[in-house]
Amino acid sequence: MANHINQKIKCVVWDLDNTLWDGILLEDSNVKIKEEVIEIIKALDSRGILQSIASKNEHKLAINKLKELDIVEYFIYPQINWNSKSSSIETIAKSINIGIDTLAFIDDQPFEREEVKFAHPEVLCIDAADLSELLDMPEMNPKFITEDSKLRREMYQNDILRNAVEETFIGTQEEFLASLNMEFTISEVEDGDLQRAEELTVRTHQLNTTGYTYSFEELNELRKSENHILLISGLKDKYGTYGKIGLTLVEKEKEVWTIKLLLMSCRVMSRGVGTIMLNHIMNLAKKENVILRAEFISTDKNRMMYVTYKFAGFNEAHVDGDYILFESDLSLIQPLPNYLTLEVNEQVKQHI
Repeated sequence: MANHINQKIKCVVWDLDNTLWDGILLEDSNVKIKEEVIEIIKALDSRGILQSIASKNEHKLAINKLKELDIVEYFIYPQINWNSKSSSIETIAKSINIGIDTLAFIDDQPFEREEVKFAHPEVLCIDAADLSELLDMPEMNPKFITEDSKLRREMYQNDILRNAVEETFIGTQEEFLASLNMEFTISEVEDGDLQRAEELTVRTHQLNTTGYTYSFEELNELRKSENHILLISGLKDKYGTYGKIGLTLVEKEKEVWTIKLLLMSCRVMSRGVGTIMLNHIMNLAKKENVILRAEFISTDKNRMMYVTYKFAGFNEAHVDGDYILFESDLSLIQPLPNYLTLEVNEQVKQHI
């Protein structure tokens, strides 16, 4: 197996014939699935690892077999068609909105694994003959299994439902967002949030201003520090919860506050909530009459966060290669969008 020790897998993509089940479905409609495969699927799901399918097969026939086996709900954005496996894998990564380097692909055919490896060398390709080792692989073992981990597939399935409704919605984007009845919450990181807070710093790359990662222990120290504000945000709507989707760390000095980290899960990118936490921090800083700065480190994935700071009226005070120190005069603070409600934990209000 390839060595991706440092790369945690977010989605496992399964082939079907002679991989998920024994035999070839088009030749034998009574193909059987191994008990160990069902156990692996359920174990990955409980760890918060998403699963999908890339299979050259008749779509309706394969879906019906997955329903018959009572496992169809475990797979999101399944690609069952006659396209190349590499294009199916690319479609899955884009649909889930995760980096292709966080995918693993399981197939019994060396040709298919090589085809994927050639097109996407960053994908972890696994021989179906090695399935017995899968659950012990470091890549398949997240450091923590949080409440959000356990609900991850359900949250993505809710997203699929929302997106389907959005596609047929008659009206403006703002009217659609208003129809969701979204509630955004901001609260200080508590004991029970620390695992998810660490997970957010490790998993979030696109909507992340610096890419800094913090361990459970570091976050625990920061949340107790008089010189820092550590906030976590959550989102829910009429379809269910998105979970804890944002984290912000502010370093406080007497006359200057510096945002060291501002991140948001890519799952909420299209929900118009990206600036709410930033505007909240800006309001706090204005109330305290301090200068507000923000660190930004440019990566090949986080351009959206650069735009977020610029849109919020931050100017580049210092630039050194990929490092930018922004500063805001706090004259431009966007009002809360009227398509959601904001709930701020009382402790946050009293923190300063």
